[in-house]
Amino acid sequence: MSVKFPHKAPRNYHYEQSQFKRNITAIWICDDRHYDYNNGKSVRCIWGFYNSKTQQWHAPVNSSTVGDVVDLMRTTPYSAMQIKLNPLMTCFQ
Repeated sequence: MSVKFPHKAPRNYHYEQSQFKRNITAIWICDDRHYDYNNGKSVRCIWGFYNSKTQQWHAPVNSSTVGDVVDLMRTTPYSAMQIKLNPLMTCFQ
């Protein structure tokens, strides 16, 4: 299953998609650089999830738990997780 992903991968990164559940696709952001600590394999982190049944994007709680629905315009190329700002911090945005 391939989802049309709206973000362009940052430099030195690419995206991978994998079937998470029947109607949920996991989207991973993968670092193209190779590191010694993992024997030269690439590193990947969960970007978020896409529910093809409801056609909604979800932030991850972790790589095995689907979180809340997110507005795609408030996500970044690095993650669908939403930044929780306190009222003082929102004044400086």
